[in-house]
Amino acid sequence: MARTKTAPSKASSNRPEERRKVVATNRKARYDYTVLDVYEAGIALQGTEVKSLRAGHVSLNDAFAEVRDGEVWLRGLHIQEYDFGSWTNHEPRRVRKLLLHRSEIARLVGKTRETGHTLVPLSLYFSGGLCKVELALARGKAKHDKREAMAERDAKREAERIVGRRIKGW
Repeated sequence: MARTKTAPSKASSNRPEERRKVVATNRKARYDYTVLDVYEAGIALQGTEVKSLRAGHVSLNDAFAEVRDGEVWLRGLHIQEYDFGSWTNHEPRRVRKLLLHRSEIARLVGKTRETGHTLVPLSLYFSGGLCKVELALARGKAKHDKREAMAERDAKREAERIVGRRIKGW
């Protein structure tokens, strides 16, 4: 009797792009900052925070990370209280610990001491059942840099529009 291979289902896939479920993104971060390096960190959460995250009740707008006493802490992240929680509900803007390797923390300590560098969360997602944060080492942009970036983006969009029209024969 010969064995036949069955096609793997999508739920049991080991590819990271298929297992990642993005909960929130910080779209303004890439506009306000120049991203130098990106790290993936786990977050120490309470039970009701996880349930609220799965429902999508989170805001990354004012969030930032800081290195203090050899640990990385996420501040300003707003996770709404869980609707069906009881007295065990969490505080919405509490400080949360980020889980990184010691070598990554040491690297971040050196780089954040440089002037103008900060740690900004780019996105919050579930990967393989665990909540992760995409953390960026970034440098703030000046107003003229933001204007240049907008002008480049508009020029690129206009060029693509013209090429598309020529292909269609307009």
